[in-house]
Amino acid sequence: MPRPTKHVFICSQTRPPGHPRGSCAEKGCREVLDEFLFQFQQRQCFDQVAITTTGCLGPCGTGPNVLVYPEGIMYGPVSKDDVSAIFDEHLLGGRPVERLKVPADLW
Repeated sequence: MPRPTKHVFICSQTRPPGHPRGSCAEKGCREVLDEFLFQFQQRQCFDQVAITTTGCLGPCGTGPNVLVYPEGIMYGPVSKDDVSAIFDEHLLGGRPVERLKVPADLW
């Protein structure tokens, strides 16, 4: 199988209730992950995209966060409704989704 050209990291960080930084888990990262996996399977892009869950990516206030490499583009907050745009425009189309990018001063 060829090496994927895009690698998607989805924050799944959990923290105790009331933690000052919050977490992507409490903000709905599971729904986002489930939608990424659904879209991944529907599009059969196994040779183009890799999907990995990860711990904290940094800017907790913008979560759920998704990081795409090799470009190093952070998206957030991402909802399950945004996943199709990330697939169509960025992962398969090569154009970042500007409206979802985390501002440079936060990432």
